[in-house]
Amino acid sequence: MTPIASTQARPRIVIIGAGFGGLSAAKHLARAPFDVTVVDRHNYHLFQPLLYQVATAGLSPADIASPIRGILRRQKNAHVILAKVSGVDTLRKEVVAEGRRIPFDHLIVATGAEHAYFGHDWSSYAPGLKTIDDATYLRRRILLAFERAESEPDSDERRRLLNFVVVGGGPTGVEMAGAIAELAKRALASDFRSIDPRCARIILVESGPRLLAPFAPSLSEAARRSLEHLGVEVRLGAVVTDCDCTRVLLGQERIETRTIVWAAGVKASPAAEWLAVASDRAGRVQVQADLSVPGHPNIFVIGDAAAASGPAGKPLPGVAPVAKQQGRYVANLLMARAKGKTLPAFAYRDFGAMATIGRSHAVAQVGACKLSGVWAWLLWSLAHIYFLIGSRNRLAVVMNWCWNYVTFQRGTRLITGISGSRIEDVLPAVMTAPAIAAELGHSLGDQLPRTPPVHSGILSTR
Repeated sequence: MTPIASTQARPRIVIIGAGFGGLSAAKHLARAPFDVTVVDRHNYHLFQPLLYQVATAGLSPADIASPIRGILRRQKNAHVILAKVSGVDTLRKEVVAEGRRIPFDHLIVATGAEHAYFGHDWSSYAPGLKTIDDATYLRRRILLAFERAESEPDSDERRRLLNFVVVGGGPTGVEMAGAIAELAKRALASDFRSIDPRCARIILVESGPRLLAPFAPSLSEAARRSLEHLGVEVRLGAVVTDCDCTRVLLGQERIETRTIVWAAGVKASPAAEWLAVASDRAGRVQVQADLSVPGHPNIFVIGDAAAASGPAGKPLPGVAPVAKQQGRYVANLLMARAKGKTLPAFAYRDFGAMATIGRSHAVAQVGACKLSGVWAWLLWSLAHIYFLIGSRNRLAVVMNWCWNYVTFQRGTRLITGISGSRIEDVLPAVMTAPAIAAELGHSLGDQLPRTPPVHSGILSTR
């Protein structure tokens, strides 16, 4: 392996992952006496809270992503490496990335989370939403379902194509279900001749007794009513027992569908395996009060990869504000240590939570204040515009939202990555080539199905 050359003049900080946590740490170290190296397998920082709008043709990927090098271009002590990390050598203090070794004096692991299917092999049938590739894949899958339904002679298959199942009643699932409903019942309503997109069936499945479990029960109920007003069928207390390319099983109930969106669970990236330390059931590294790894005071884990506890002893949620505050805290801690000082234990300051349910509807909980409806939607919109990185992205999102609001249209309804009307993305990867050809009635060659993107390694932290 080739070592990465480094200067010995100042301590070296390596940050794995340029999501909310990693980028927050890097930016707060801008004027610190350290050499900072940011390693990520993508060359961009992604604003994940708006990823569902890319998947439903509301925004372009470039509207919610910014190049990491561009963000840190004025930070003279920062160095960016595009690479996929495969391990950490804690004895030699080196990060292993694509055959190279990157030395560090201090390490910040902010590798985020990936989809979790609770032991089932459902990733080929029920893709999740974590990366731009996931979002563009789902956009292709959703739009292609309408296109194929337009020319499908078989009524059963047409009905199957117009059924959309979203699994998971958290913020991602609620926002995704509402966005698909608006796409079908408003943006696409007059675009087709043989089908009526308004007849599309959107089903949101949640195993718990209510949606948005972290929110107050009154807001959960408000979210449910808003979704049902959009035409979404909400199934509470329903557990997915099986799924494939043609249906979802909820116990004995069978729902025919070609499109399943998974928003039911995540697991941490393999940081615990890299560091050979204890983790919780979700794979998150069990960190100490200062977010360092037990036995390794120079290694910190933050964001979705860390099992950090809040004031009541409950694990902190995997949301962007937690990751950003943790990144800022670790940066301040390292600067304090450089001066021979220390800091109190990390304490998360909860500014509340928000979720949007389509056009002009949202729920927001800020301390004891609970909002729903248009005022919560305005607050949600302002908060997301404010936290976007880059003036260009903020302006692009505002302009797109204004256009979508006034015209009820979605400007990025592009089916990319394929040619023609193939529906290969809704077929399982385990099918044989002859079976696929028979199913589709197409010739083989470049029209064989592709496996949906399965991601591992470094992911951005939400």
